[in-house]
Amino acid sequence: MIRVDVGTMATLLDAGREGWDDATAVARVTGVITDSREITPGDVYIARRGEHLDGARFAADAVAAGAVAVVADRALEVPTLVVPDAQEALVRIAGIVRARTAATVVGITGSVGKTTTKDLLAAAAGASRSTVAARGSHNNEVGVPLTVCRASDDTEVLVVELGARGRGHIADLVRWVRPDVAVVATVAGAHLELFHGLDEVARAKVELVEGLGPDGIAVLNADDQRVLAMADRAAGRVVTVSAQGSATADLVARDVVLDGSGRAAFTAATPWGTVPVALPIVGRHHVTNALLALAATVVAGGDLAAGAAAMATAPVSTGRGRLVVTRDGLRVLDDTYNANPTSVLAALAALADLDVPGRRAGVLGVMAEIGAAHEDEHRRVGAATAGVLDHLVVVGGAAAGLAAGARSRDDGPTVVEVDDMRAARAAVDDLGLGDGDALLVKASRVAGLERLVDSLVDERGTLPSGADGTSSVAEEAVR
Repeated sequence: MIRVDVGTMATLLDAGREGWDDATAVARVTGVITDSREITPGDVYIARRGEHLDGARFAADAVAAGAVAVVADRALEVPTLVVPDAQEALVRIAGIVRARTAATVVGITGSVGKTTTKDLLAAAAGASRSTVAARGSHNNEVGVPLTVCRASDDTEVLVVELGARGRGHIADLVRWVRPDVAVVATVAGAHLELFHGLDEVARAKVELVEGLGPDGIAVLNADDQRVLAMADRAAGRVVTVSAQGSATADLVARDVVLDGSGRAAFTAATPWGTVPVALPIVGRHHVTNALLALAATVVAGGDLAAGAAAMATAPVSTGRGRLVVTRDGLRVLDDTYNANPTSVLAALAALADLDVPGRRAGVLGVMAEIGAAHEDEHRRVGAATAGVLDHLVVVGGAAAGLAAGARSRDDGPTVVEVDDMRAARAAVDDLGLGDGDALLVKASRVAGLERLVDSLVDERGTLPSGADGTSSVAEEAVR
């Protein structure tokens, strides 16, 4: 957090002061938190009113944990900055931090890939510049200001992830985030229940590019035509990337190869030189994310070679292409964070690319929020399991189209339909998967299939990284 004390914060917010003493006014604010369970000494706790909970209920707990003050919409029995609306105050605090930071602000959006791009960028930029990036998928009206508030006086690159559940959402954030660099990964069929078509998705995502000033730089995926068309909406420079070898893109991936664990390595040809890149996560589709991250690193002032090397060991958010090998040799591809047709097809392709001597199985659940296309898209994706999976476990009635699609193919997998995660675990056990086999687990978050992965890991344990005997391009790159 930039240097500010509680008294100054109150003045900037035009907040009332209740329950204060002299020590409160001069207390240094070290962070801004909306979850009382995450408080560390020096934080200010934002007591937001949620749909089901009033954050003020936890104000005393926050102060007991070390919060120096609470921002709330009424006086409490703790040192309180009284404001009309705590959520609005959070955004105002973030706006104050944004106005004071000298960091290059990079905004990232996209239907698929934005969080992985953010993770790779955090590692790449962080190799040569002091970098703060969003945690997990902090990409909404709460997560974005919390990310910005983490910027300190010495932060050089600030990476924010921007999601949208409708037109105008990104524009509202961009007005005060004021990005210097805008990265757009993809336009795909996510949240179509809210957007009613890919063109409307694109219209929401382009708001990030439109928010750039004339000195801003847009980094765009040239392999997605809706994203590439956003170049026309950029007031300043545009940098394009292509994993498919587009002759007109600025950054291009050449000689892409996969190791036995499905992790990609390639040569990145860029305007600043040519560098080798190796990725720590499973899936050829992450090559695009890596190129976007590399381009954003350099235009944000980072070093090309250091950034490329750092991506080989980048920590990646949970449930996104993580490969776990259990002690009995089962390879579990954990892609449970979320799902839409594009991401499930990419995960199936990643599973197909794994060097698997035994059987390939999948536990797939509902792809939520895809609107009127729900049944057709589930059937389409189910049919795509043919030739990839030997066995398919479909979880939940809402995902029944996956089973129907798989059964529609003569070369489809065996199919079992179950009601919930526990039944899915029993179905996996019945398959007797083990050494030499692989299991993909993927669904939208509402299915809770991350608990299936956790139960397998808890019971079977895991091998150390690389102990399964497969070669790892990423590991070789850093030896």
